[in-house]
Amino acid sequence: MTNPLADKIKALIRANGPISVSDYFSLCLADPQYGYYRVNEPFGRAGDFTTAPEVSQLFGEMIGIFLVHAWQQHGAPGNAVIAEIGPGRGTMMSDMLRVIRRLAPALYETASVHLVETSERLREVQAKTLAGHQGKVHWHQGFERLPPGFLLLAANELFDAIPIRQFVRTAQGFRERMVGLAADHSLTFAAGVAGLDSTLLPSPPETVAEGTIFEIAPARDAVMAALCERLRAGGGTAVIIDYGHVSTAYGDTLQAVRKHRYDPPLANPGEADLTSHVDFEQLARRAKAQGVQVNGLAHQGDFLVGLGLLERAAALGSGKDAATQDRIRDDVERLAGAGAGKMGELFKVLVVSSPEVALAPFRKKAS
Repeated sequence: MTNPLADKIKALIRANGPISVSDYFSLCLADPQYGYYRVNEPFGRAGDFTTAPEVSQLFGEMIGIFLVHAWQQHGAPGNAVIAEIGPGRGTMMSDMLRVIRRLAPALYETASVHLVETSERLREVQAKTLAGHQGKVHWHQGFERLPPGFLLLAANELFDAIPIRQFVRTAQGFRERMVGLAADHSLTFAAGVAGLDSTLLPSPPETVAEGTIFEIAPARDAVMAALCERLRAGGGTAVIIDYGHVSTAYGDTLQAVRKHRYDPPLANPGEADLTSHVDFEQLARRAKAQGVQVNGLAHQGDFLVGLGLLERAAALGSGKDAATQDRIRDDVERLAGAGAGKMGELFKVLVVSSPEVALAPFRKKAS
């Protein structure tokens, strides 16, 4: 099985030798000719995956409620910057703004709205979704282009799409995992020569079996550092939602999704969405190192329920027919429930702020 991007990657490997998992990840998603986000419509039933905002308006509404709460706790500053990185079709921002306009008119009227989006095609979709907020919405190629000032930031499924490096335990210790060519010219994983600083590992290398994978994500760390630096400079709160693990651990989490099914990561480069689980412990560690408050880290289900998901769902279903009420119940279960096909446990929510504020639904003020 081959395709134009697979051919391009194979030609690269023939010319220069095996490439890192990080480079493979980048090419699959962002190659200017054949990258997944350049040429595919990934979202929704007709695409390859469904994000939480596409499941139900309830998700974006809860995030909107949370940002209003954060704004109030910060002292209701004027001229806030409301931003989202990787806004998909604009669905979450649309739901957030509807709630913000209703609950906090002063925030809505004085704030400007900013979307960090590199895809021209997705910008056009977002512009249609957010047509009711004309004149308020601005687009940027990069996070660093956001205007200065107090920031309320949401990032849903951003970090999972930022490339990782993988290392595999060999007889010689951990070595970088590379993508090379098998005897039949198909893409295959192989161990390279680059080693790994053992202080990054959750336990000594000799305690794990050969073949064990460990992942690091310098690019994610750099994005988190920039985000925290921005919060320190202008004040504000960021809510980060993604799937991943609460603590640093061994394991291969590189995965491809195509037509709502898992696909082998090397099978269809550019034609499947490539992601990996986010190490939330490392993101929180980076925030603390930058001097930013970690308000808390929660399962998505606990976070949404703590903000009033069940009450909002009941209000949404009140007076509606049985089929509509059933659909709302199913949506709530998918967003907040545990188990296969549900997002409540797999997805985590990390909230960071500067200066320190007490934010519900987290119990403690700071850590």
